[in-house]
Amino acid sequence: MPFSAIKISFISLGLFFMLLAFRGPGDEVKFVVPEGWPKPVYDFSGNPVTTTGFQLGRHLFYDPLLSRDTTISCAGCHLQATGFAHVDHQLSHGIYGRIGRRNAPAIMNMAWSRSFMWDGGVNHLDMQPLSPITSPDEMDETMEHVVRKLNESAKYRSLFRAAFGDSIATGQKTLLALSQFVLMLNSFNSRYDKYMRNEAGGQLTEQELRGLQIFRKNCASCHTEPLFTNRDFANNGLPVDTALMDTGRMKITGDSRDSLRFKVPTLRNIQFTAPYMHDGRFKKLLEVVNHYADGLQKSPTLDARLQSPMVLSHEDKIDLVAFLLTLTDRDFLFDTRFGFPRE
Repeated sequence: MPFSAIKISFISLGLFFMLLAFRGPGDEVKFVVPEGWPKPVYDFSGNPVTTTGFQLGRHLFYDPLLSRDTTISCAGCHLQATGFAHVDHQLSHGIYGRIGRRNAPAIMNMAWSRSFMWDGGVNHLDMQPLSPITSPDEMDETMEHVVRKLNESAKYRSLFRAAFGDSIATGQKTLLALSQFVLMLNSFNSRYDKYMRNEAGGQLTEQELRGLQIFRKNCASCHTEPLFTNRDFANNGLPVDTALMDTGRMKITGDSRDSLRFKVPTLRNIQFTAPYMHDGRFKKLLEVVNHYADGLQKSPTLDARLQSPMVLSHEDKIDLVAFLLTLTDRDFLFDTRFGFPRE
């Protein structure tokens, strides 16, 4: 055999083993609790994550069949490369170009969440998809019709059989499968995480370390490590958008003490989840930092931790943003298991 042919063969063989190594682990799913993290809130005993259940949920997540006119999927407002957030509009869009009232939040580390949506209107992950599916401004569909469409699909009959041992789709199985997919969307391998675990690739610059100290002094009571959210609700001093007149959690509880309180979002992968805030009003991280330093609006429900604005120099603000960029987890953002299913 000519040397050139041998060389090509070795290259081809090397590419084959690279692909094998890449695809092998990616085909399997296993829920992992990172060391030092709190116990998940989600009860897996009623819905253990399996590879087949995850794959069914993945297909459902990316399928516009879940919307009334089959044009909008879950992924339409939650894009993987942007932390499963909606980044091209301030407010999320639904079928027929309808515009919602809020920006779709990032989806990650959901097993640790006690409530969902910006106002906490859903208190269980398995029930969360019902909100966008049935919302007139989003998918404008009914679960009854979704199930009918799924049962008319040979692909989904096969996927449901693999996941649940029965080819008949039901509303419950559909929601459980979506949860299995979402439960695996976990981000814990950023440079910050590697720094905390003292791993290779976890080096932080002096500027980033200064930003970490500024963060811990000024931000960590709400954006608590390692989840970078305390999973609570807060009025963070945003002036009310007079067009939307969104009162936040008060809409759910009817309690005036919840006026203008919204769920504290995670800061993980924040580099890619703009625009920021429940209504997407800020496009840049520095705008967010400036809000907390200089733009807080006093009101009766303003969070007690924000009664005094952060005192930061311009250099402090830049250092803080530099630290926030270390929360980017490229392994998560580009994990092929979470992308559009092409098989």
